[in-house]
Amino acid sequence: MTFPVVGMVGGGQLARMTHEAGIPLGLKFKLLSDTPQDSAAQVVSEVVIGDYRDLDTLRAFARGCDVITFDHEHVPTEHLRALEADGIPVRPGPDALVHAQDKGVMRARLAEIGAPCPRNRIVSDPADAAAFAEEVGGFPVILKTVRGGYDGKGVWVVRSEADAADPFRAGVPVLAEEKVDFVRELAANIVRSPHGQAVAYPVVESIQVDGVCDTVIAPAPELDETLAGEAQQLALRIAAELDVVGHLAVELFETRDGRILVNELAMRPHNSGHWTQDGAITSQFANHVRAVLDLPLGDPRPRAPWTVMCNVLGGDYPDMYQGYLHCMARDPQLKIHMYGKDVKPGRKVGHVNTYGDDLADVRERARHAADYLRGTITE
Repeated sequence: MTFPVVGMVGGGQLARMTHEAGIPLGLKFKLLSDTPQDSAAQVVSEVVIGDYRDLDTLRAFARGCDVITFDHEHVPTEHLRALEADGIPVRPGPDALVHAQDKGVMRARLAEIGAPCPRNRIVSDPADAAAFAEEVGGFPVILKTVRGGYDGKGVWVVRSEADAADPFRAGVPVLAEEKVDFVRELAANIVRSPHGQAVAYPVVESIQVDGVCDTVIAPAPELDETLAGEAQQLALRIAAELDVVGHLAVELFETRDGRILVNELAMRPHNSGHWTQDGAITSQFANHVRAVLDLPLGDPRPRAPWTVMCNVLGGDYPDMYQGYLHCMARDPQLKIHMYGKDVKPGRKVGHVNTYGDDLADVRERARHAADYLRGTITE
Protein backbone atom coordinates (compact mmCIF):
# COMPACT_ATOMS: atom_id res chain seq x y z
CA MET A 1 0.00 0.00 0.00
CA THR A 2 1.33 3.42 -0.94
CA PHE A 3 0.93 6.34 1.43
CA PRO A 4 -1.96 8.65 0.50
CA VAL A 5 -1.63 12.08 -1.10
CA VAL A 6 -3.42 14.87 0.74
CA GLY A 7 -4.34 17.79 -1.52
CA MET A 8 -4.44 21.07 0.41
CA VAL A 9 -6.17 24.05 -1.17
CA GLY A 10 -4.69 27.28 0.16
CA GLY A 11 -1.07 28.09 0.93
CA GLY A 12 -1.30 29.93 4.26
CA GLN A 13 0.09 29.11 7.66
CA LEU A 14 -2.69 26.62 8.43
CA ALA A 15 -1.61 24.54 5.44
CA ARG A 16 2.02 24.88 6.51
CA MET A 17 1.31 23.54 10.00
CA THR A 18 -1.02 20.80 8.72
CA HIS A 19 1.75 19.64 6.39
CA GLU A 20 4.16 19.63 9.34
CA ALA A 21 1.78 17.37 11.28
CA GLY A 22 1.64 14.90 8.39
CA ILE A 23 5.41 14.52 8.01
CA PRO A 24 5.90 12.00 10.87
CA LEU A 25 3.14 9.85 9.33
CA GLY A 26 4.96 9.71 5.98
CA LEU A 27 2.06 11.36 4.18
CA LYS A 28 2.48 13.10 0.87
CA PHE A 29 1.13 16.61 0.49
CA LYS A 30 0.21 18.47 -2.68
CA LEU A 31 -0.53 22.19 -2.38
CA LEU A 32 -2.61 24.58 -4.46
CA SER A 33 -1.19 28.00 -3.64
CA ASP A 34 -1.70 31.53 -4.93
CA THR A 35 2.03 32.32 -5.09
CA PRO A 36 5.35 30.52 -4.51
CA GLN A 37 5.96 32.87 -1.56
CA ASP A 38 2.93 31.70 0.42
CA SER A 39 3.66 30.26 3.84
CA ALA A 40 3.05 26.61 2.98
CA ALA A 41 4.49 26.87 -0.53
CA GLN A 42 7.90 27.48 1.05
CA VAL A 43 7.94 24.03 2.70
CA VAL A 44 5.71 21.63 0.70
CA SER A 45 7.61 19.77 -2.03
CA GLU A 46 4.79 19.55 -4.61
CA VAL A 47 3.23 22.96 -5.20
CA VAL A 48 0.79 23.97 -7.93
CA ILE A 49 0.42 27.72 -8.43
CA GLY A 50 -3.10 28.58 -9.49
CA ASP A 51 -6.47 30.14 -8.77
CA TYR A 52 -8.73 28.05 -6.51
CA ARG A 53 -11.72 29.87 -8.01
CA ASP A 54 -11.07 28.26 -11.43
CA LEU A 55 -12.69 24.83 -11.80
CA ASP A 56 -10.26 23.57 -14.45
CA THR A 57 -7.35 24.47 -12.16
CA LEU A 58 -8.99 22.63 -9.25
CA ARG A 59 -9.68 19.54 -11.35
CA ALA A 60 -6.12 19.41 -12.64
CA PHE A 61 -4.78 19.86 -9.10
CA ALA A 62 -7.04 17.13 -7.72
CA ARG A 63 -5.71 14.49 -10.11
CA GLY A 64 -3.48 12.16 -8.12
CA CYS A 65 -4.86 13.29 -4.74
CA ASP A 66 -6.59 10.81 -2.46
CA VAL A 67 -8.45 13.54 -0.57
CA ILE A 68 -8.90 17.31 -0.83
CA THR A 69 -8.97 19.58 2.21
CA PHE A 70 -8.51 23.29 2.84
CA ASP A 71 -6.81 26.01 4.86
CA HIS A 72 -9.64 28.45 4.05
CA GLU A 73 -13.36 28.28 3.26
CA HIS A 74 -13.41 30.31 0.04
CA VAL A 75 -13.51 27.65 -2.71
CA PRO A 76 -16.85 28.04 -4.57
CA THR A 77 -19.37 25.48 -3.37
CA GLU A 78 -20.31 24.45 -6.91
CA HIS A 79 -16.66 23.64 -7.67
CA LEU A 80 -16.50 21.32 -4.69
CA ARG A 81 -19.62 19.53 -5.89
CA ALA A 82 -17.96 19.09 -9.29
CA LEU A 83 -14.90 17.51 -7.63
CA GLU A 84 -17.13 15.12 -5.70
CA ALA A 85 -18.91 14.23 -8.94
CA ASP A 86 -15.47 13.40 -10.37
CA GLY A 87 -15.00 10.91 -7.53
CA ILE A 88 -12.57 13.00 -5.43
CA PRO A 89 -13.23 12.89 -1.67
CA VAL A 90 -13.63 16.49 -0.43
CA ARG A 91 -13.38 16.93 3.34
CA PRO A 92 -15.20 18.78 4.68
CA GLY A 93 -17.70 18.38 1.86
CA PRO A 94 -19.60 21.22 0.20
CA ASP A 95 -22.83 20.55 2.11
CA ALA A 96 -20.94 21.12 5.36
CA LEU A 97 -18.50 23.80 4.24
CA VAL A 98 -21.22 26.13 2.95
CA HIS A 99 -22.13 26.80 6.59
CA ALA A 100 -18.67 28.29 7.16
CA GLN A 101 -18.74 30.11 3.82
CA ASP A 102 -22.13 31.81 4.18
CA LYS A 103 -23.16 33.32 7.52
CA GLY A 104 -26.79 33.53 6.43
CA VAL A 105 -26.91 29.82 5.62
CA MET A 106 -25.13 29.09 8.90
CA ARG A 107 -27.61 31.05 11.00
CA ALA A 108 -30.61 29.45 9.29
CA ARG A 109 -29.28 25.92 9.82
CA LEU A 110 -28.25 26.55 13.43
CA ALA A 111 -31.77 27.81 14.11
CA GLU A 112 -33.18 24.59 12.60
CA ILE A 113 -31.16 22.40 14.95
CA GLY A 114 -31.86 24.57 17.99
CA ALA A 115 -28.32 25.82 18.56
CA PRO A 116 -28.26 28.97 20.74
CA CYS A 117 -27.39 32.05 18.68
CA PRO A 118 -27.71 35.83 18.92
CA ARG A 119 -30.96 37.16 17.46
CA ASN A 120 -30.38 37.77 13.77
CA ARG A 121 -31.85 38.13 10.30
CA ILE A 122 -30.87 39.16 6.79
CA VAL A 123 -31.48 42.90 6.18
CA SER A 124 -31.93 44.61 2.83
CA ASP A 125 -30.78 48.20 3.42
CA PRO A 126 -29.93 50.70 6.19
CA ALA A 127 -33.60 51.30 6.94
CA ASP A 128 -34.15 47.57 7.39
CA ALA A 129 -31.09 47.44 9.65
CA ALA A 130 -32.68 50.19 11.76
CA ALA A 131 -35.92 48.18 11.90
CA PHE A 132 -33.95 45.15 13.11
CA ALA A 133 -32.30 47.28 15.77
CA GLU A 134 -35.75 48.30 16.98
CA GLU A 135 -36.72 44.61 17.15
CA VAL A 136 -33.79 43.73 19.43
CA GLY A 137 -33.92 46.73 21.75
CA GLY A 138 -32.11 49.41 19.78
CA PHE A 139 -28.67 50.25 18.47
CA PRO A 140 -25.87 49.28 18.43
CA VAL A 141 -26.19 46.15 16.31
CA ILE A 142 -23.68 44.07 14.35
CA LEU A 143 -23.80 43.95 10.56
CA LYS A 144 -21.86 41.29 8.65
CA THR A 145 -21.47 40.52 4.97
CA VAL A 146 -22.55 36.90 4.65
CA ARG A 147 -19.45 35.91 2.66
CA GLY A 148 -15.78 36.79 2.61
CA GLY A 149 -15.15 38.22 6.09
CA TYR A 150 -12.36 37.15 8.45
CA ASP A 151 -10.24 38.63 11.27
CA GLY A 152 -12.72 41.45 11.81
CA LYS A 153 -13.11 42.24 8.10
CA GLY A 154 -16.67 42.32 6.83
CA VAL A 155 -18.01 43.12 10.31
CA TRP A 156 -19.36 46.49 11.48
CA VAL A 157 -20.64 47.75 14.82
CA VAL A 158 -23.45 50.05 13.71
CA ARG A 159 -24.79 52.72 16.05
CA SER A 160 -27.37 54.43 13.83
CA GLU A 161 -29.16 54.08 10.49
CA ALA A 162 -26.79 56.65 9.01
CA ASP A 163 -23.91 54.46 10.18
CA ALA A 164 -25.21 51.41 8.29
CA ALA A 165 -24.44 52.20 4.64
CA ASP A 166 -20.96 50.65 4.31
CA PRO A 167 -21.87 46.95 4.62
CA PHE A 168 -24.32 47.17 1.72
CA ARG A 169 -21.68 48.51 -0.69
CA ALA A 170 -20.08 45.05 -0.95
CA GLY A 171 -22.98 43.86 -3.12
CA VAL A 172 -23.66 40.72 -1.07
CA PRO A 173 -26.42 40.00 1.46
CA VAL A 174 -25.97 41.52 4.90
CA LEU A 175 -26.71 39.73 8.16
CA ALA A 176 -27.79 41.76 11.17
CA GLU A 177 -27.18 40.41 14.67
CA GLU A 178 -27.91 41.73 18.11
CA LYS A 179 -24.85 43.06 19.93
CA VAL A 180 -24.40 40.48 22.66
CA ASP A 181 -23.55 41.60 26.18
CA PHE A 182 -20.86 39.00 26.75
CA VAL A 183 -18.27 38.37 29.44
CA ARG A 184 -15.70 36.87 27.09
CA GLU A 185 -15.26 34.86 23.92
CA LEU A 186 -14.76 31.11 24.05
CA ALA A 187 -13.98 28.48 21.44
CA ALA A 188 -14.91 24.80 21.37
CA ASN A 189 -12.64 22.85 19.02
CA ILE A 190 -13.58 19.34 17.91
CA VAL A 191 -12.46 16.95 15.19
CA ARG A 192 -14.75 14.44 13.45
CA SER A 193 -13.98 11.63 11.02
CA PRO A 194 -16.13 10.34 8.12
CA HIS A 195 -17.44 7.38 10.09
CA GLY A 196 -18.46 9.63 13.00
CA GLN A 197 -15.64 9.26 15.51
CA ALA A 198 -15.12 12.63 17.22
CA VAL A 199 -12.88 14.15 19.87
CA ALA A 200 -13.27 17.39 21.81
CA TYR A 201 -10.47 19.64 23.06
CA PRO A 202 -10.83 21.67 26.26
CA VAL A 203 -12.87 24.84 25.79
CA VAL A 204 -10.57 27.85 25.56
CA GLU A 205 -10.82 31.58 26.14
CA SER A 206 -10.03 33.64 23.05
CA ILE A 207 -9.02 37.26 23.56
CA GLN A 208 -9.46 39.56 20.58
CA VAL A 209 -7.72 42.89 19.91
CA ASP A 210 -9.09 45.03 17.05
CA GLY A 211 -11.00 42.03 15.69
CA VAL A 212 -7.90 39.80 15.56
CA CYS A 213 -7.18 36.89 17.91
CA ASP A 214 -4.43 37.98 20.28
CA THR A 215 -4.28 35.39 23.08
CA VAL A 216 -5.79 31.96 23.70
CA ILE A 217 -5.87 30.39 27.18
CA ALA A 218 -6.41 26.64 27.48
CA PRO A 219 -8.52 25.72 29.29
CA ALA A 220 -10.68 28.81 29.74
CA PRO A 221 -10.00 30.05 33.31
CA GLU A 222 -12.81 29.73 35.88
CA LEU A 223 -15.25 28.35 33.30
CA ASP A 224 -18.08 26.50 34.99
CA GLU A 225 -17.64 22.77 34.31
CA THR A 226 -21.27 22.37 33.32
CA LEU A 227 -21.04 25.23 30.82
CA ALA A 228 -17.78 23.85 29.43
CA GLY A 229 -19.46 20.49 28.91
CA GLU A 230 -22.41 22.19 27.20
CA ALA A 231 -20.01 23.96 24.83
CA GLN A 232 -18.23 20.73 23.89
CA GLN A 233 -21.53 18.88 23.42
CA LEU A 234 -22.86 21.75 21.30
CA ALA A 235 -19.79 21.65 19.04
CA LEU A 236 -20.05 17.87 18.68
CA ARG A 237 -23.77 18.14 17.85
CA ILE A 238 -23.18 20.85 15.25
CA ALA A 239 -20.46 18.73 13.62
CA ALA A 240 -22.76 15.72 13.47
CA GLU A 241 -25.81 17.66 12.21
CA LEU A 242 -23.77 19.41 9.49
CA ASP A 243 -21.74 16.26 8.69
CA VAL A 244 -18.43 18.04 9.23
CA VAL A 245 -15.29 16.01 8.50
CA GLY A 246 -12.06 17.40 9.92
CA HIS A 247 -11.55 20.17 12.42
CA LEU A 248 -14.44 22.40 13.50
CA ALA A 249 -14.00 25.51 15.62
CA VAL A 250 -17.18 26.85 17.20
CA GLU A 251 -16.55 30.40 18.37
CA LEU A 252 -18.82 31.29 21.28
CA PHE A 253 -19.94 34.17 23.45
CA GLU A 254 -20.22 33.57 27.19
CA THR A 255 -23.01 35.90 28.24
CA ARG A 256 -23.29 37.76 31.52
CA ASP A 257 -26.30 35.66 32.47
CA GLY A 258 -24.37 32.39 32.15
CA ARG A 259 -25.30 31.19 28.65
CA ILE A 260 -23.26 30.37 25.55
CA LEU A 261 -24.18 31.62 22.07
CA VAL A 262 -22.63 30.59 18.75
CA ASN A 263 -20.72 33.43 17.11
CA GLU A 264 -18.92 31.85 14.13
CA LEU A 265 -17.97 28.46 12.64
CA ALA A 266 -14.66 27.53 11.01
CA MET A 267 -14.20 24.16 9.28
CA ARG A 268 -10.42 23.94 9.22
CA PRO A 269 -7.64 24.21 11.78
CA HIS A 270 -8.18 27.43 13.68
CA ASN A 271 -6.22 30.07 15.57
CA SER A 272 -8.00 29.10 18.79
CA GLY A 273 -6.48 25.62 18.44
CA HIS A 274 -2.84 26.57 17.84
CA TRP A 275 -2.11 25.91 21.52
CA THR A 276 -2.61 22.19 20.81
CA GLN A 277 0.70 21.99 18.91
CA ASP A 278 2.58 21.98 22.20
CA GLY A 279 -0.17 21.75 24.81
CA ALA A 280 -2.18 18.68 23.72
CA ILE A 281 -1.27 15.04 23.24
CA THR A 282 -2.51 15.26 19.64
CA SER A 283 -2.64 18.65 17.91
CA GLN A 284 -5.57 20.00 15.94
CA PHE A 285 -3.42 19.72 12.80
CA ALA A 286 -2.55 16.06 13.36
CA ASN A 287 -6.16 15.20 14.11
CA HIS A 288 -7.40 17.12 11.07
CA VAL A 289 -5.09 15.02 8.88
CA ARG A 290 -6.24 11.84 10.59
CA ALA A 291 -9.89 12.79 10.13
CA VAL A 292 -9.75 13.61 6.42
CA LEU A 293 -7.99 10.27 5.83
CA ASP A 294 -10.47 8.45 8.11
CA LEU A 295 -7.73 7.29 10.44
CA PRO A 296 -8.43 6.77 14.17
CA LEU A 297 -8.28 10.12 15.96
CA GLY A 298 -5.65 10.98 18.54
CA ASP A 299 -6.00 11.89 22.20
CA PRO A 300 -7.00 15.59 22.61
CA ARG A 301 -6.17 15.86 26.31
CA PRO A 302 -3.80 18.64 27.47
CA ARG A 303 -0.21 17.87 28.47
CA ALA A 304 -0.07 20.57 31.15
CA PRO A 305 -2.61 22.29 33.41
CA TRP A 306 -2.30 25.53 31.40
CA THR A 307 -1.22 26.44 27.88
CA VAL A 308 -1.24 29.97 26.49
CA MET A 309 -0.87 30.97 22.85
CA CYS A 310 -0.08 34.53 21.80
CA ASN A 311 -0.06 35.59 18.18
CA VAL A 312 3.07 37.37 16.97
CA LEU A 313 2.02 40.35 14.88
CA GLY A 314 4.24 42.38 12.62
CA GLY A 315 5.40 45.74 13.92
CA ASP A 316 8.13 48.21 13.11
CA TYR A 317 10.88 45.69 13.89
CA PRO A 318 11.27 43.46 10.81
CA ASP A 319 14.19 41.27 11.91
CA MET A 320 12.40 39.01 14.37
CA TYR A 321 15.14 36.38 14.21
CA GLN A 322 17.34 38.68 16.29
CA GLY A 323 14.84 38.31 19.12
CA TYR A 324 15.27 34.53 19.31
CA LEU A 325 18.43 34.78 21.41
CA HIS A 326 16.69 36.75 24.16
CA CYS A 327 13.41 34.80 24.10
CA MET A 328 14.97 31.34 24.06
CA ALA A 329 17.51 32.19 26.74
CA ARG A 330 14.84 33.75 28.97
CA ASP A 331 12.43 30.82 28.60
CA PRO A 332 13.90 27.47 27.47
CA GLN A 333 10.38 25.94 27.45
CA LEU A 334 9.06 28.56 25.00
CA LYS A 335 7.80 27.23 21.66
CA ILE A 336 8.08 29.63 18.71
CA HIS A 337 6.18 28.99 15.47
CA MET A 338 6.91 31.35 12.58
CA TYR A 339 5.11 31.32 9.24
CA GLY A 340 7.77 32.53 6.80
CA LYS A 341 5.84 35.72 6.04
CA ASP A 342 7.18 39.18 5.34
CA VAL A 343 6.75 41.33 8.42
CA LYS A 344 4.05 43.97 7.99
CA PRO A 345 2.40 46.00 10.76
CA GLY A 346 -0.54 44.11 12.23
CA ARG A 347 0.00 40.99 10.13
CA LYS A 348 0.00 37.55 11.80
CA VAL A 349 3.52 36.27 11.20
CA GLY A 350 3.74 33.60 13.90
CA HIS A 351 2.71 32.56 17.38
CA VAL A 352 4.26 31.40 20.62
CA ASN A 353 3.09 28.71 23.02
CA THR A 354 3.92 28.42 26.71
CA TYR A 355 2.69 25.92 29.26
CA GLY A 356 3.00 25.08 32.93
CA ASP A 357 1.31 24.79 36.30
CA ASP A 358 0.87 28.50 37.15
CA LEU A 359 -1.46 30.43 34.85
CA ALA A 360 -0.13 33.90 35.71
CA ASP A 361 3.43 32.77 34.94
CA VAL A 362 2.42 31.03 31.71
CA ARG A 363 0.53 34.12 30.49
CA GLU A 364 3.40 36.45 31.32
CA ARG A 365 5.91 34.28 29.48
CA ALA A 366 3.78 34.12 26.33
CA ARG A 367 2.98 37.83 26.36
CA HIS A 368 6.63 38.79 26.90
CA ALA A 369 7.86 36.61 24.03
CA ALA A 370 5.21 37.84 21.57
CA ASP A 371 5.86 41.48 22.46
CA TYR A 372 9.64 41.09 22.34
CA LEU A 373 9.56 39.43 18.93
CA ARG A 374 7.34 42.22 17.65
CA GLY A 375 9.62 44.87 19.11
CA THR A 376 7.00 46.31 21.45
CA ILE A 377 9.36 45.71 24.37
CA THR A 378 13.15 45.53 24.30
CA GLU A 379 14.04 43.87 27.60
